[in-house]
Amino acid sequence: MKSAYELAMERLAKSDPNAGQPLTATQKERLAEIDRVYKGKLAEREIFLQKQLDEALAAQKFEEITKIKQQLASEKARFEEEREAKRTAVRKGR
Repeated sequence: MKSAYELAMERLAKSDPNAGQPLTATQKERLAEIDRVYKGKLAEREIFLQKQLDEALAAQKFEEITKIKQQLASEKARFEEEREAKRTAVRKGR
């Protein structure tokens, strides 16, 4: 008798036959490059927004502080989505 985990893994294997295949060296390089690019993009935005946040803190503009923090969170989420989409495409061989 199979466990629920084993049954789920079988269904997953049927839905994506490439899921269990190891990555090629080229795919690994492309994945690493994608990570480097998005890490750089995120760092750039964090530096820019941190400067604005510091200025808003010094001026005690609390509404602006909230907006900047929300913008930073939004951009982090957007970059993460883009990065994962590109990584998925590389894994699927596109």
